[in-house]
Order: sequence, then structure tokens, then C-alpha cells
Amino acid sequence: MANPAPSSSSTPTPAPSRAADVALVTGASSGFGLLISVELARRGLRVYASMRDLGRADRLRAAADQAGVRLELVELDVTRADSIERAAAEVKGAAGRIDVLVNNAGYGIGGAVEDLSMAELREQFETNFFGLVALTKVVLPGMRERRRGRIVNLSSIGGRIATPGLAAYNASKFAVEGFSEALRHELRPFQVFVSLVEPGMFRTDIFDRNRRLAARAHDPGSPWFEATRRLEKVVDRRVEKSTADPRRVAMVVAAIAKDPRPRLRYLVGRDARAQSLLARLLPARLWESAIGRATGMASQS
Repeated sequence: MANPAPSSSSTPTPAPSRAADVALVTGASSGFGLLISVELARRGLRVYASMRDLGRADRLRAAADQAGVRLELVELDVTRADSIERAAAEVKGAAGRIDVLVNNAGYGIGGAVEDLSMAELREQFETNFFGLVALTKVVLPGMRERRRGRIVNLSSIGGRIATPGLAAYNASKFAVEGFSEALRHELRPFQVFVSLVEPGMFRTDIFDRNRRLAARAHDPGSPWFEATRRLEKVVDRRVEKSTADPRRVAMVVAAIAKDPRPRLRYLVGRDARAQSLLARLLPARLWESAIGRATGMASQS
């Protein structure tokens, strides 16, 4: 059953009425998913915040309590078909429908292509892409029949621009981008809008607990060992220097949920917008050189 995360403020926010839009958010135990769940609830939506392990919901409960909002917690592993069916049925049984689906669950695996195992590549796609597709396919028929709904897919600037050492992650997000664009065309006649949110560098859990390295990347015998160490340091420095507020991503998602005609793509963050602009304006050779210098991978000789 869904588990409420009630507010403990002296004047708690009333639970949204049954007429309120119903949102299902994946990967809500931390990071963007946590912030999105709380922000949607603040905007008056009835929010079902899902995660693989409800034992990890303490941070979300605390955030909901601090914000004075109510959330319903749902167990959902996007890599398991039975979990997807069960969670969707639970939400529909309790709320009657799902109006807003936020596909946020994901992680990033780093490492040179030569160091990535096929199992690691497949696992990356199972969570970041196939899980997103599977849940969307379960939810969208109801939206189409009601001729109303929003599907918000969390991508990344890494879904537009690929960088060395992130091939698996980039490929999974490129897949999300293509899928989302095609699905938007299919569903638009039914007033169901698909949108992509493409954050740049933010200090969230995607860059700590949700970031991992390919197993072979830890092996000093790998020909890419030193290059991977350099790249990790570059990423760590960028994350540490980031002053962007991750709540901005949550606010964009909440705005999409309320917008009668949301756009397809939303770049979030100054760095994301700058990178996107440079990638379009610079000649290919200059752009490739810039990527090499920025990542410390300009030369492997």
C-alpha cells in the first residue's frame, strides 16, 4: 500500500483534493526526484513518490515534513516488469488515474568504452532507458484515453553532448531523447505532452551515490586507468564549483506539469545552455579539441 509522509508543521497543508492532478515520480529517495516530489506537492498535486527501497525514504519524509506537504510513498523498481505493473495499479487504484509521470530514476556509469563490460552497458540501459520506456507504456494508455497528461523525462546535457568516459550514460540519455521526441509526436494529437528536462552540472546524488565506475576502470592494468583518474578529478572539480541550485530543476518540472502546452526540451543551468550553444556554433574540429582539453583527454600519447 502507499505510505503517507505527513507534515508535522503546526498548520499542516491539507492533503490535495481528489480533483487535484495526480503525479507519479520515480527515483524519489534523493536528488532531483526528492526535490521534484516536494515541489509538485507544494504546487497542489497529489504526489506518489516512488523508489526501489522504501527503507531509504527517510530523507524524503524529512523534506516533505519541512515543506509542510503530504506525499504518498510507493515501492517501484523500474527494471522489473512486475514492480512496474504493481506500482501503477496501486496508484490508479488509490487515485483513479495518473495525470503526470516524471521519469527521473537513473544513474551514471563512467569508464572508457574499452573498460565497460557488456553487462554494465546493459544495466545502464535497463534503468535509464528501458525502465523509463516500460513504465511509460503502462501509464500512457490512460492519458491517451482521457486526452490529457504530461510525461516528463529527466535527461541531461549529456543527452545532447557526449564526452569521453561517459559513453554508456551518454548513449542511454541519447536514447531517451530520441524516444521522447518520437513519443511527443505520437501523443500530441491527444493533448498528452512529452517533455525533456536537460540539467547541466548540479550538486545532487547523481554525482555521488548515483555515480559509479566500470569495474575494470579501477584496475591499474587498464590502458585507460590514468585517463579515467584525470577525468574523475575534472568532474569532481566541476561539481564542487557548481553553484547552481538543484531546486531549479524541480521548479521547471512543476512548471511543465501546469503548462497547457509545454515545450519538448528544457535546458536547465547556465553551463548546459553554454555547452549547447558552443556545440552548435563551433566548427566540429574546434569543438572536439575543446572537449579534449576540458576533460583532460586531449592526448593519450
